[in-house]
Amino acid sequence: MQIGSVFGNMDLFTGLGVFVDTYPNDDKHQERVFPYVSAMVANGSVKYDHELDGRPTELGGCTAIVRNQNHDTFLLVRYVHRRLTIMTNIDGKQEWRDCVDRPGVHLPLGYYFGASSLTGDLSDNHDLISLKLYELTVPHSEQEEEEEEVTIPSVDNMVIRNVEIEDQGMSGVTLFFTIIFSVLGCFLLCVVGIVVYSRWKENRRKRFY
Repeated sequence: MQIGSVFGNMDLFTGLGVFVDTYPNDDKHQERVFPYVSAMVANGSVKYDHELDGRPTELGGCTAIVRNQNHDTFLLVRYVHRRLTIMTNIDGKQEWRDCVDRPGVHLPLGYYFGASSLTGDLSDNHDLISLKLYELTVPHSEQEEEEEEVTIPSVDNMVIRNVEIEDQGMSGVTLFFTIIFSVLGCFLLCVVGIVVYSRWKENRRKRFY
């Protein structure tokens, strides 16, 4: 466990991350309702994009109203036959709802389970009451038995989705430096022009003497 910026854990992590995000940072996309549960598989070279609420690297997700409930809420994560399934039970009715169902997920053995959290400007409080782990005994096909051991987490046909970002124009700092460098560039051009013109004029005078 290394402390970092991704919900309390390090960025550029290696493994599977299941996030319960309670605050929207991307105010350009209002179709999501928060709190929002999402999943991400990383190989140590993929950054989590906070500004876009993790959209470019998200395997899937769903809304989960876990705040201010008078009953316990549950999150189920199952990984069987290279298939990642996440379900939620948040209504207190013992009814599980599908959240993420993604085949072709390759996770190595020997990893650890952990939980972390991070609070921004708006404080919040959530209690993690229990974390129950089960090893599922399932039959494997001959093809699965012959597969090579997974050493790096990956997802079949995983394409980082392009997220449309509206043109927000230049920021104040960018605009400031753009103006400064433009003025300096114009000044240098003027200096070079004056020097060239002076030499040309001097050479022209020498011809008359």
